[in-house]
Amino acid sequence: MKILGIDPGMAIVGYGVIEVEKDNIQLIASGSIQTCKDCRDEERLLDIFNDLSTILEEYKPDCASIEKLYFFKNQKTIIPVAEARGVILAALQKFMIPIYEYTPMEVKQVLTGYGRASKKEVENMVKLALSTDTLPKLDDTVDAIAIAICHQRNLRII
Repeated sequence: MKILGIDPGMAIVGYGVIEVEKDNIQLIASGSIQTCKDCRDEERLLDIFNDLSTILEEYKPDCASIEKLYFFKNQKTIIPVAEARGVILAALQKFMIPIYEYTPMEVKQVLTGYGRASKKEVENMVKLALSTDTLPKLDDTVDAIAIAICHQRNLRII
């Protein structure tokens, strides 16, 4: 089974595609969709939609897990992130990809056993799950991989 993890944002959308066979997890692809900060929002949203559509066509995931909006400290970022999430959800629906949503606290709880774990603790658990010593440099990409692993672990429980 291929799971696409997505960390939504207007400036950067992190993604990670994992392939799961029983308890073995392999990272197939990861990266980010980065939009032009000087462009109009509608252009940025279209870029996200088009780039994600290309990713969906190339990797053909069986399902997608995406970070759920739950609370934001910065009022300026909540609307653009919500708009980006909407475009991402529309692209996933266009390709008929089942969608699962997790809050950051849920991801941390599933990966580390503690809902308020640090980024470093989550990174360590992602490394352990992937049997690797190295991860992508961008936090958004690592977060997306963590979201995909969270869904894989939730599937094991069901």
